[in-house]
Amino acid sequence: MDAAFKKPEAEEEALTSIIFSVKEEVGVLARSLEIFKNHRISLTHITSRASRSKLDHYEFIVSCDCSDRELEPAIDQLKEKMSADVIVMSRQPTQIGSTPWFPRRIEDLDQFANQILSYGSELDADHPGFTDPIYRRRRKEFADIAFNYKHGEPIPRVQYTEAEVQTWKVIYNKLTELFPTHACREFNRVFPLLRDNCGMREDNIPQLEDISQYLQKVSGFRLRPVAGLLSSRDFLAGLAFRVFHSTQYIRHSTRPLYTPEPDVCHELIGHVALLADPTFAQFSQQIGLASLGASDEWILKLATCYWFTVEFGLCKQDGELKAYGAGLLSSFGELEYCLSDKPEVREFEPDITGVQEYPITEYQPIYYVANSFDEAKRKMQDLCEKIDRPFAVRYNPYTQSVEVMDTKEKVINLTSDVQGEISILREAFNRLV
Repeated sequence: MDAAFKKPEAEEEALTSIIFSVKEEVGVLARSLEIFKNHRISLTHITSRASRSKLDHYEFIVSCDCSDRELEPAIDQLKEKMSADVIVMSRQPTQIGSTPWFPRRIEDLDQFANQILSYGSELDADHPGFTDPIYRRRRKEFADIAFNYKHGEPIPRVQYTEAEVQTWKVIYNKLTELFPTHACREFNRVFPLLRDNCGMREDNIPQLEDISQYLQKVSGFRLRPVAGLLSSRDFLAGLAFRVFHSTQYIRHSTRPLYTPEPDVCHELIGHVALLADPTFAQFSQQIGLASLGASDEWILKLATCYWFTVEFGLCKQDGELKAYGAGLLSSFGELEYCLSDKPEVREFEPDITGVQEYPITEYQPIYYVANSFDEAKRKMQDLCEKIDRPFAVRYNPYTQSVEVMDTKEKVINLTSDVQGEISILREAFNRLV
């Protein structure tokens, strides 16, 4: 199980962002804000920038934490009185005519990173640590770290106890016995590098900050601490920025080979190695970018594809099945089971895989196999092009922001960027031949 896959048990907090573009002139922002004031709409965030689509216009991005029905007439007045082009993005699925809200800048992840659906420091009655007061206090310490974390800060270091390290050791030793024969070659290539660069050993639980720094150097991914399970929409949105939300706590010592939730063993042993692989990192980000502004129906389909690939995926290498899913690579029992003759194995086809139901508390009865990460990426791209949203998006790694490609001018600018990359490719090719 991972932070992306848990059905909501409570409604998310209301959050709506409005992006409106108006002609540059004196007092234009004041007149725009007066409209919100007249409709008693409290704004929690305001930013401005030169419009990238109209040279004589400015864009304003405002956020409000409300479900006030007066929002609609305020938007109408922006259009009528200010001749504004308006885009509404809302975390409220009932907001009429709106696009589901999504983060535009990497620091926007701060707005939802603490909206966990379950677990954190609160444990269910059937959790192995439910009756252990020491473990519960420890979980609260980890939850507090995640709740207080903001983008740009170093991830606080944790002094793991002897009992926690012993639990890690049991899991680490069991799994590393199987990796040479059961894990894909990309995983086995990177895993030793985590030992050399991040201190991943049987007697040491690596620090999230060290792992994050290493990932940024090799693939551009980074880790962010999280207290528990996020919604699928929020978890996938993080991937769009090459941010992986990672738990920092470890499972209860009485059940070292079982966990009802993602823990640091699952994240670091299962996920991190392949996040360091450039092709796999791009595949993960592709799913994240496709989720931005997508409908709930598409979020479910993308999350299901993520489940059967990044979490429980198999691939063919040298005529044999190998595991690359983190849920397999962090579970000794299921890693053996998935390559046996017991489960059903099907070819990965996103249109079909995306609607397949799956259990979350037992071994998977069905696994999907890809011939390569590149093939899986191509198939996912074909699926993503079918998503019904009025714009495309691209990630700008220089500004760590998502750009909405909704005008001809933006497409022209992107074409110029692509032409520059093609020129570099052409030069490199000519020098090699």
